Amino acid sequence: QVQLVESGGGLVQAGGSLRLSCAASGRTFSSYAMGWFRQAPGKERDFVAVARWSIGSTYYADSVKGRFTISRDNANSTVSLQMNSLKPEVTAVYYCAATAYSFAQEPYKYDYWGQGTQVTVSS
Repeated sequence: QVQLVESGGGLVQAGGSLRLSCAASGRTFSSYAMGWFRQAPGKERDFVAVARWSIGSTYYADSVKGRFTISRDNANSTVSLQMNSLKPEVTAVYYCAATAYSFAQEPYKYDYWGQGTQVTVSS
């Protein structure tokens, strides 16, 4: 079992920045690829970014490339999502998740999920 707890969400004006963090506990953190997803009201859960087990191997949804950065600290079992130049359309609940796949964009491939943290961007 892996337990995931997100933090760092909040309300920010358009153009601002937020940094989300996810603390993991339980089984070996470095064995899992760690992803971030988001879900707006009435919409499906969308892939945002994933960091593979090896530090530096990352992948992003096209919509966030150049503005969001995912990073992981295996020594401290944390994964972060730095979000810059925020736009109102990224308002959603953001979820941290862990997968045994080396890389995955599909939510069903993730075994463990955090409770989510709300990000609201005002115009």
